[in-house]
Parts: sequence; C-alpha cells; structure tokens
Amino acid sequence: MKRVIWISLSLAPILGVTGFMAWKSRAVAHELVDPPFYRPQPLTRVQGTYDDLAKGQDGDPGGRWTSEEVDGLQLWRFTRPTPSPGVVLLLHGFGDDRWGTSPALKWFPRLDAAIFTYRRRDDAMRQGGPVPAVTFGVLESRDVIRMVHHLEASGVPRRRILLLGRSLGASVGLLALADLEREGKGPLAGIIWEGAPASSRSFAERLVRGPEDRWWHVLAPPIGATAALAAGRMGRYRPEDTDLIQRLGSLRLGTPSLCFLATQDRLAPPAVQRAVAAQFQNGQVVEVSTWHLHCADVLGSDYTKTINAAVNRWFP
Repeated sequence: MKRVIWISLSLAPILGVTGFMAWKSRAVAHELVDPPFYRPQPLTRVQGTYDDLAKGQDGDPGGRWTSEEVDGLQLWRFTRPTPSPGVVLLLHGFGDDRWGTSPALKWFPRLDAAIFTYRRRDDAMRQGGPVPAVTFGVLESRDVIRMVHHLEASGVPRRRILLLGRSLGASVGLLALADLEREGKGPLAGIIWEGAPASSRSFAERLVRGPEDRWWHVLAPPIGATAALAAGRMGRYRPEDTDLIQRLGSLRLGTPSLCFLATQDRLAPPAVQRAVAAQFQNGQVVEVSTWHLHCADVLGSDYTKTINAAVNRWFP
C-alpha cells in the first residue's frame, strides 16, 4: 500500500505538468485559428470611419471609397482627388480586419489605397455563419495574390503596387510577395513591413512566454509545437507553410523593402526580421528599441517621414 502511495505521489507532478501542457496547447491552438479578442465592428461604425477618412484631415487630402467583389472577397478602393502614381494595398494583422487597418492610408497621402479582410472573416461573423479559420498566412497570402492580380487586370501595373503589413499582415505580405516574384513578372513598387511573426509555431511559443520570462517557460517550445500542429489540423494547413525563412528559401527579392524592426519584440524575433530583410536586394531597416508594433509610438513623426521618403523614392 505504501508503495502505491509513493508511486502516486511521485507521478503527481508529472501528471500535473502533462495536464497543464495539454490544456495550454489546446488554448493556444484555438487562439491561432480564432483570435478570442477579435470581434468585427458594426457596419455603421465602419462606415463612419470610412466617411471620416474620405473627408481628409491633418494634411491628408481624403478621397472616395468604392467596393467590388473579387473572387468571393470584398475589395475596398480609395481614390485620391488628384491622379496618383500608385496604390498601397493595406494588409491587416492578427485579430484585425479592413476597419482597424484602414486609417493607415493617411501615411500615404500621394497614393490611392486598397484594403480587404482576409477570407472575409468579418462578414462571416456578422452573418452568424461558419467563420473561416486564420491560417497564419497560408490562405491569406493567396488572397493577397488574387488582389494584386485583380489590380493589375484593372490597369495598375505591379510596379505601381505597394504592400503595407504589420504583425501578421507583414508575414502575409512577405509570403505573398515571394510567390508573386516567383511568377517572373517583375517586382512590386515596394513593401513596408513591421513585426512579422516567424511562423505559427514560433508565434505560438511566444504567446506562451508572454511579456516576461518565467521559470516554467522551458515548456514553451513543446507547447508551441503541439499548438501549431493542432491549429494546422483545425485550419487545414501545414504549419511549415507559415515559416518565413523556409518559404522564402534562397530567393533574392527584387521589390524594394522598408522594415521597421523592434529590437525588444517578443512576438516577432528580431533575428528572423534581420534574416528576412537581408533577402531583399534593395532594403532599408530601421531598428527601434521598443516592443511589438510600437515603432510608430517611439519614432513619432519620424515614422511617417521615413515612410514618405521611401514612397518618394519608389514613386518618383
């Protein structure tokens, strides 16, 4: 009897750790495919934001919104009041949509803009139907490619199309750009990106770690790996297809790049950002001592000035 009790007590910590890892892996996997903090805004609020952007303010000339259906997606286009040298395609991040990212068009007062929600998740939620999973760039990047092809078909050459992506939007943009350049039809006008997660596995591990290191974070790698595999099964994609370094391979990207790199980023590893940036033939990296997606807060007006300088180089 004593032996049984001793064995039970010996196994208790192992069973406890195993149970915690299983619970945490399931929770992170569900967060990867369906961010719990995301809820689409009412269309009245979305329209109010778009109306304000159309009016223009703080040096932005405003413009006119139109929308169109593209292969089951809804593309919103913003046309400036005077002829523009190109279009910036705004790519939203993890747990966001076309509403949350649309104010970024004010960083590009010279350019027309276009924006859409990947996989139309916002409308699916509003309608109460099945909601497509977030696939961490696998299917989202294909949506971006379709939009670039659509813009080309509407008369905008790809050398006049600029991508902007932050956080998962940066990963989506980079994955799409790699496939677009592999088409052999030339580079885009440019890509501006910040805080690109390295992969679904890397992001899952970093969700476990959180903002500060803890002793139990030795469990983060196996939890992240298990969560990424589970998310892949739920979203019907291969986790390895989300890996930036693996997907880019030895490709030398001809599209000009501007990367804002937060050196204290715990969600998008700085080493991976530098490695990806190095694959551009013509690239600029602005390193800022701050956290994930806080470069604009630290740089202030210099953030916009840096973007404008790049746009002026790419659209002389």
